[in-house]
Amino acid sequence: MQLQHSLTLSRRDMLKLMAGAGAWLVSGGLTAAETRAVIKRVIPGTQEALPAIGLGTARTFEVPSAQDIPQPLREVMRLFVAHGGRVVDSSPMYGTAEAVVGNLSRDLGINDELFLATKVWASGREAGIQQMRQSMALLHTGQIDLMQVHNLVDTQTHLNTLKNWKAQQRVRYIGVTHYLVEAYDELMKIINTEDIDFVQFNYNIATRTAEKRLLPLCVERGVAVVINEPFGNAALFEMVDGHELPLWAAEFDCRSWAQFFLKYIVSHPAVTCAIPATSDPQHLVDNMQAMYGRLPDAGMRARMVRYVREL
Repeated sequence: MQLQHSLTLSRRDMLKLMAGAGAWLVSGGLTAAETRAVIKRVIPGTQEALPAIGLGTARTFEVPSAQDIPQPLREVMRLFVAHGGRVVDSSPMYGTAEAVVGNLSRDLGINDELFLATKVWASGREAGIQQMRQSMALLHTGQIDLMQVHNLVDTQTHLNTLKNWKAQQRVRYIGVTHYLVEAYDELMKIINTEDIDFVQFNYNIATRTAEKRLLPLCVERGVAVVINEPFGNAALFEMVDGHELPLWAAEFDCRSWAQFFLKYIVSHPAVTCAIPATSDPQHLVDNMQAMYGRLPDAGMRARMVRYVREL
């Protein structure tokens, strides 16, 4: 009865309950079984396994000062690692975000536990090199796990540099990113013609264009996939506001709309990691639950789409 009742809660209502559960937040809200069962996906090129839920930093980690970081952001980073998270994605585009990530990871002593992903967002070879060196300094690391060409800006120039940096072990993996469906054709061209490890793009239960060609191509070419905009820039929560989570969501261990949306994404066999962004510790805890328990199978995924479409 308790489980059924919780499934009718909106994200707002659920988080109100969570706010009063201080001990639950401190422990991470995980059972011993859940702690042992983090859902991971392998990077095709190396078979290195990554947790399926990461952390984005666009807007949420952009604060006035990277030296005076709000306490909620510190708690977000602490809880992220406590829940088994590793992949943190940032960019020079995001203001102070890289410096905030670097300072928090240093202060919390978790730098070695993170898979640091950032981007080059500049025109010209020298400008790109200078920017990437600055990113390494801000993140307090001598090696970036994943360096990506942001929004396909001067792509070929930066990929040439990144291939050399990878050979020199200054970066471990290289890739490209975009956030618009209109960029899919260019992304697919790069996947087909360049030796890259990762591609990052937008995909969620309401924006499924990637399922037609882009995601299958990533599987075919052995390219890892990072998903941005998993909540459609919060539009998905607006769409389901006032609607109950279906009781059958319990069949894949889903307790909130955030988990519903994230489990849809990471249950796709091509997806390596989704990177929801938040500056709210309660939202972080909610999001991280999506990489525990069961995932929907193909039939259930179709049912999820139908349910959302009919709201």
